[in-house]
Amino acid sequence: MTKKLEVYKCEICNNIVEVMHTGAGALSCCGKEMVLQVENTRDAAVEKHIPKVIKLSDGYEVQIGSTLHPMTEDHYIEWIELIVDGCVSTQFLKPGDTPKVTFKACYGEKAEARAYCNLHGHWKK
Repeated sequence: MTKKLEVYKCEICNNIVEVMHTGAGALSCCGKEMVLQVENTRDAAVEKHIPKVIKLSDGYEVQIGSTLHPMTEDHYIEWIELIVDGCVSTQFLKPGDTPKVTFKACYGEKAEARAYCNLHGHWKK
């Protein structure tokens, strides 16, 4: 059974999907079941991946890594997502962008940030 906001990846073609509605079936692509991308919460690599969330007076700033994550053609953050009291905002990034985003659409007391690195997968704070 899938759960809302889970992220799955096809290991053949690299399609990535986020669940918007819970369902009983398994997700598949290219004739195989997709793999659930479990969020990492501890950095062990030289590059830092854990999102840093800063509460602003009118939203949140999310930066990836205590030292900003590299954003090269070969290694970069694909997206940053903020979840606040059920409100979800996503910013897609590309190589050369700064892995720091200000979100003003969602505001509340409980904020969670997630990010996806093209080499090291899914991360959460």
